[in-house]
Amino acid sequence: MPRGKKKNGRGAQHGNVQPFSDEDASIETLSHCSSFSDATSVADEGGEASEDAAQEDFQYKLKGFIDSTVDKSAKTRQGALDGLKTAMATRILYEFISERRMTITDSIERCLKKGKGDEQRAAASLACLLCIQLGSGIESEEVLKTLKPVFKNILADGSANIQARQAVATSLGLCTLVAEDDILDVHSTMECFENLFTRSYAKVDGTCPSVNLQTSQLHTNALLSWALLLTICTANQLKDILRKHLPKLPRLLESEDVNMRIAAGETIALLFELARDMDSDFDFDDWEELCDKLNALATDCNKHRAKTDKKKQRSVFRDVLKAVEEGDFQSETIRFGTERMTIDSWVRKRTYDAFREFVGSGMNYHLQVSF
Repeated sequence: MPRGKKKNGRGAQHGNVQPFSDEDASIETLSHCSSFSDATSVADEGGEASEDAAQEDFQYKLKGFIDSTVDKSAKTRQGALDGLKTAMATRILYEFISERRMTITDSIERCLKKGKGDEQRAAASLACLLCIQLGSGIESEEVLKTLKPVFKNILADGSANIQARQAVATSLGLCTLVAEDDILDVHSTMECFENLFTRSYAKVDGTCPSVNLQTSQLHTNALLSWALLLTICTANQLKDILRKHLPKLPRLLESEDVNMRIAAGETIALLFELARDMDSDFDFDDWEELCDKLNALATDCNKHRAKTDKKKQRSVFRDVLKAVEEGDFQSETIRFGTERMTIDSWVRKRTYDAFREFVGSGMNYHLQVSF
């Protein structure tokens, strides 16, 4: 994360809403722990000797995965990347990973440059998990410095595998949140995302661009990563973004893709929250028209849309409408072990959702170990 922002995530300008407070889980807490821990792989019986043996065996397997990322066989490389991903998502491995971070980074870079679709996608996800394991600081900054140019090249290359581009769009966002040390570089990365998702804007006459589902998913991933980085922007950057993008973002609500509509709605809610955090009297010229659109989506009965899509959409847009109309947020309590964490803002929701996408079922474990 940019220097000067690592304690509260968004700088002094927005101190009222932080990604996670001291009572919850900060980005550093979610992404960093200084000791190897594995609470699940050690048998209850057997004592320290059994635990040491289990850890040695586990580390031996990890070393094998790392070695196999440079294998001649694409299938073997793919399996090694997936093995490392699973390990990093479900366990805290800071010491082990820190000692081998440059080797792993080199392997990821090689797989991104020379691999094909699935291999590139796995490598992009592994890069993000590597940054999460290392946490905010010089180690993850070095990882991002090496991989960011490769990420941006893939993202901008229209001939690159579309699924690889989708994965990169998601990974680059979270890697930047965790590891970027310069707020100007954050802004530059956000512009890369803008160059993608703005292509899905409906035209002024209401007609939507012709975008296939795979490309729409790429644009959606770019939008969600862009929204994630909004949470660490300075006040001046946010003012420029509100002026430039808030009037146009509602055009994404016209998309045929339910995932894009939902991502756009949640991003709009997030922007309103950030704007009101800076200025409680924030006013948006097209507020009534926007509320009408959001209300229509919250009560959508379009017969041409799938029932599951309509149900999911209505639920989300009821919350988005409340956020825009009343500045309200439906709090959610996350339980892990005997602890709990409250998601009580759109900023925290976007941050939590981004981490959960990568660690998946291991999220509760990461939270338990980090507390």
